[in-house]
Amino acid sequence: MKLTVAPLTPERWPDLEAIFGAKGCSIARGCWCMAYRLSGSRESPPPGVTHAQANRAALKELVDAGNPPGLIGYRGKVPVGWVSMGPREEFARLKRSSVMKPVDEQPVWSIVCFVVPAEHRGQGMAQALLKGAVAYARKNGASLVEAYPVDKPARSNDDFMWFGAKSMYDKAGFKEVARRKPQRPVVRLNTV
Repeated sequence: MKLTVAPLTPERWPDLEAIFGAKGCSIARGCWCMAYRLSGSRESPPPGVTHAQANRAALKELVDAGNPPGLIGYRGKVPVGWVSMGPREEFARLKRSSVMKPVDEQPVWSIVCFVVPAEHRGQGMAQALLKGAVAYARKNGASLVEAYPVDKPARSNDDFMWFGAKSMYDKAGFKEVARRKPQRPVVRLNTV
């Protein structure tokens, strides 16, 4: 069955919760894809609120404000994956990262994170999400899409592959534009 990809809107929020709540997504449940949107030290959450709950609330605020912070992949009506993406300036932590800092001043859209529940891995979900992310970025005026994959010779633990594998980006036509750490290239695709 074909995978369809749609922006995360308030109506689709329960679908994101289903993905993050699935087996194999414990890291996503702690981060809620906010780690790269925030930068520097943060205030402690109010008493009785965990960092995970604060991250969830912050992501929900972005969604409710009408700025989709990523896309959900569906197999039929079943949500099977997530990709966090948007203009690079929406990811404050990228500016400070020694590995993912800007290569130049060109405006780019960044693909930062994939979340695919364990039961849906190994079926091309991340690749389909990547294809959808490129199309969505192009539709929204992006001429360059950038990502920060993992490049290791051997298979890595799935829980640590939220950036995606370089080989997946290679297949999609991305080209390496920087490598500041041996296993962490910066790759780009021109969408025009």
